[in-house]
Amino acid sequence: MSSASMRAVTRHEYGGVAAIRMETLPRPAPGPGQVLVRVRAAGLDRAVLHLLTGTPYVARAAFGVRRPQQPIMGGELAGEVVALGPEVNDFAIGQRVFGTCRTAFAEYALARADQLAATPAGVSDEFAATLGISGGTAHQAVCRHGQVQAGQQVLILGASGGVGSFAVQIAAHLGATVTGVCSQAKTEFVTGLGAQRAVDYRRVEVAELGQRFDVIIDIAGNRPLATLRRALTPKGTLVIVGGEEGGRWLGGLHRNLGASLLNPFVRQRLLWFVAQESRQACEQLAKLAAGGAIRPAIDHTVGLADVAPAVAAMEQGRLRGKVVVIP
Repeated sequence: MSSASMRAVTRHEYGGVAAIRMETLPRPAPGPGQVLVRVRAAGLDRAVLHLLTGTPYVARAAFGVRRPQQPIMGGELAGEVVALGPEVNDFAIGQRVFGTCRTAFAEYALARADQLAATPAGVSDEFAATLGISGGTAHQAVCRHGQVQAGQQVLILGASGGVGSFAVQIAAHLGATVTGVCSQAKTEFVTGLGAQRAVDYRRVEVAELGQRFDVIIDIAGNRPLATLRRALTPKGTLVIVGGEEGGRWLGGLHRNLGASLLNPFVRQRLLWFVAQESRQACEQLAKLAAGGAIRPAIDHTVGLADVAPAVAAMEQGRLRGKVVVIP
């Protein structure tokens, strides 16, 4: 392989894991406002699966109607700066960075400078690679939208996944009493993250937990709004993060739309959001990571050649936390 080329994980059509390929491609050059990063680690997040399948269909308006506009996969990374585009003055060649991009599953990736931050000393590339999307989404759900405070009762649905594992840690760090919902096999994993208790979603329904919660963070769930509202305090907050099922056109977004329509007419706060990717978000996570408030929940690491089985494991719900890809 020439020094001007790189290996990358791609898909050129929407589909399942069978559409994933390994290719040798030209190494990109950074344009204005861009940074070329030598990828040392990349995180596997839920968006990778949705961008692979092209569902819900409404998302294709942004990422390609008939086929993906960007064939290279992966959205969060950590590594070192190898080239700077014009107008980039806040990073240096050789500096360790982490954040988000659209081509992370490759040996080299282009990222916007304003979506990267310096990796703190003592934080590994494998840890930093989990922060950009999963850590950032969890932080925004818990802090910005959930406004979790010490002493509150917080319920986190999907507590064992990439976003959920960070949400549990951040809420516990803030002093909340956390209940995590996951599968039976992952309950000890979730309590190990800081949840006071973890319950099996197959055995206990939300309405049967025996209490009401100040904040519910529902990650990639599909429970009806009415069910979740009954588990909230009269002025509690529901934060919907993503969603599953609900049809190929909207996926779980029908609940998000329902929450927006209902929110002005009830005392409870019914919210959903699209995570904001920015340097500021990364820097907030860097402080938490450097201070030991959060730690990586990494199920296992894989090379570029094994991204497809890792995506399949995520789709089947077999992961505890994150998979990290090491090019």
